[in-house]
Amino acid sequence: MKRQPDFLEKGNQSGKAVTLGGKLRKLMTFQFVPVIGVVVIAFSVLLSYSSKYRAILHNVTTASEFNQDFKESIDLKMYYYVVESRYSEGLPIEEVQAAQELAQSLRDTTTQKESGKAINDVWKLCKSLESKIYQIEETDSYDERQQQLENNIYVLTDMIQEYMYTYLYYEAVQLDALQEQMTGRLYLEISLILLLAFVLLLVMVRKTLRFGRSITEPIGDLCNRVQAISNGDLTVQVPIEAQEYEIQTLSNGFEQMVEQLNHLIEQNRQEQVSLRSAELALLQAQINPHFLYNTLDTIIWLIETKKNDQAVEMVTSLSGYFRSSLSKGRDIITLREEEQHVRSYLEIQQVRYKDILDYRISIDAKLYQYEIPKLTLQPLVENALYHGIKLKRGLGIITVTGEEDGDDICLTVSDNGAGMDLYRLQQVRDAMEHGVRVGFGLVTVHERLQLLFGQEYGLTVSSRRGEGTVVNVRIPKRVAEQKAEEKISGEE
Repeated sequence: MKRQPDFLEKGNQSGKAVTLGGKLRKLMTFQFVPVIGVVVIAFSVLLSYSSKYRAILHNVTTASEFNQDFKESIDLKMYYYVVESRYSEGLPIEEVQAAQELAQSLRDTTTQKESGKAINDVWKLCKSLESKIYQIEETDSYDERQQQLENNIYVLTDMIQEYMYTYLYYEAVQLDALQEQMTGRLYLEISLILLLAFVLLLVMVRKTLRFGRSITEPIGDLCNRVQAISNGDLTVQVPIEAQEYEIQTLSNGFEQMVEQLNHLIEQNRQEQVSLRSAELALLQAQINPHFLYNTLDTIIWLIETKKNDQAVEMVTSLSGYFRSSLSKGRDIITLREEEQHVRSYLEIQQVRYKDILDYRISIDAKLYQYEIPKLTLQPLVENALYHGIKLKRGLGIITVTGEEDGDDICLTVSDNGAGMDLYRLQQVRDAMEHGVRVGFGLVTVHERLQLLFGQEYGLTVSSRRGEGTVVNVRIPKRVAEQKAEEKISGEE
């Protein structure tokens, strides 16, 4: 595995970058927490004032209701009791005790000093009133009762009423002061909130601008980098430094992509060099001067021996052979053209080795339209001749077949020549697997096919000493472009 540059590894391991979501959450927290804090404090203060205001207002209301008819009610009931009127309901002890409890309750909830003193006096007067009522109950003389009614009861109820008015006065004053405090505090809090809002606005504008720049500037740099890459600049650069995790990841990814592109381009270049080398080796092999000299010598011999018809056939085969070799400069030809090239080669060689060579070509005509790299079968046939047929005694046969296998085409070049032992066969297979050329032929063709079509395609070899060799060729089904264009033109 190719090691990444140090600066890419540092960019990947950087822990300083934060996510955009995290930054936004921090920004929102900074924005809302102070505002919420101020609102909570203001609400708490207003709630406290409101609670005090309600308590005082409740006391004032309760005292006002009490003071409306307390004196008249007690005075009237005591008068009926003293004069023994038929309207008498007895002593108003319960009303006086209720007044004491009310005074006690108001005293417990009153915070203002003067109000507290006044309501405390009311409470004491209510206790005195109760004792005076009991005193009248114990007096038998009508005149004494009447005197006690006027000197004690009426005076005490009048004082209770007066002190209750005093209490109400001071509570009303406190209520008014509290309202003024609330109004002033409210104005102050509104002013503070407005000031805080202004300060927060300034800080937020500054932070928002910084946040925007931290995003827009790296994105602008990324856009420039993408533009440079699209213009062909595949130099690996130091990744853009960004505070945001997402932008940093994009920048690191871009540089890793560029590095991988460079690696793939270099790999493709090496494969193209290997492919061109294989094709050049195949072409050089086909322009073998010894093959040409021997063929021309054979033609001359045929002419000298008056075998003109055979000489003409051999010249025709030689012409077809080189015409197929050139193929108008195309590297990919149809299977029909490749078959013709092999046939021309075998026709020439059969004239030279007529006593030891025979051949058979059987390729399904349905496969003629498919394409095949030029000079795929001829080197295999040549190997079969020179390393198989020529090394055995008697007549040898080279067989070329072709059939379809699903989406692939399977071609076979077999001979009944000398064959190979297991050691030599393993050498050939190892050379094909590792691309080691041990003489021209199988390895070059196999490497070329895999470079063009992939690792699942190429050659497989099987052989046995004294029985011959079988070479299988697997290539994908692909319709030749030239034939496809001709077909489309014909349909139009």
